[in-house]
Amino acid sequence: MPWIVCVVLVLAASPALAQEFFGLGGLVQGSSLHDSSYAWQLEYLEEMGEYGAVSLSYLNEGHLPDHHRDGTALTLWGRTTLLEKRLSLAAGGGAYLYYDTTAPPGGGGSYVDHGAGGMLSLAATWHTESRWLFRLRTNWVKTGTSIDTFTTLLGIGYQLDLPSSSGARPPALSRREKQTNNEITLFFGESILNRFDSEHGSALGIEYRRGLWRYLEWSAGWLYEGERSLYRRNSLATQLWGARTFFDDRLDLGFGAGPFVTVDHHRLPPQESDGRPLSAIVTMTGSWRFDPHWCLRASWSRIVTSYNQDADLIFGGVGYRF
Repeated sequence: MPWIVCVVLVLAASPALAQEFFGLGGLVQGSSLHDSSYAWQLEYLEEMGEYGAVSLSYLNEGHLPDHHRDGTALTLWGRTTLLEKRLSLAAGGGAYLYYDTTAPPGGGGSYVDHGAGGMLSLAATWHTESRWLFRLRTNWVKTGTSIDTFTTLLGIGYQLDLPSSSGARPPALSRREKQTNNEITLFFGESILNRFDSEHGSALGIEYRRGLWRYLEWSAGWLYEGERSLYRRNSLATQLWGARTFFDDRLDLGFGAGPFVTVDHHRLPPQESDGRPLSAIVTMTGSWRFDPHWCLRASWSRIVTSYNQDADLIFGGVGYRF
């Protein structure tokens, strides 16, 4: 998990030409022609010179038979531009860290299979005269122990740095100060258990965040995942973040990871927990500062456990900065 933060720090500190964010939707095809479902992807991309780029993305592969899989991908791109730099064609490849809710071969309840594979991608992007972008993308995911898939996605993107009047994109602004001093955020949202029935519950949390360096932040917080038929979980989490700001420091985007320590795990059968309270948390977050001291923050966390109780936490909240 820590490689996610390391990648974001490299992206943030690099002399990149532009940063882009995409949301895409489409279809996923399994190994059988009859196995298909919806798919969607979120991607943050940084140009690395005229012919290269690197991206960090989240891919949800929908609900194929006996497989509800999603994951995080790191992709290195080679690309070229046509039509006066309006059209960009790219090919890329990289690692894919996945979480697959699946069924055991012998039958029984679902469980979460964690693993890693590879992803090869092709993309065509149309650059408009404004910040908006349009992208067509395909992904081929190959794993050793899980299913192999092919996704076709279409979506829109937003360029976080405007091109100059000459059409060349300016280099990213260099920061010498940390982006956040102190921030306390109160969250409300939803917890989704990663099983075939996707049991939902109300959730809440509180988080303290502090900037350590210009692209590095640290947070600690308490999370309550609500009542479910299987358990009630209260936990402490601490994360290290790679983060970057845009639009005169009003927009803050970040990726974080760290340990997740359960302090109250009521109703879970002892044979499932196996006495291991330590898990991991991986989070994507974004905030919008509408006042020198106040901001709105949204976060999406994946709890990764070793006892088959993975969950997604989707939060929205209000933060106070000081």
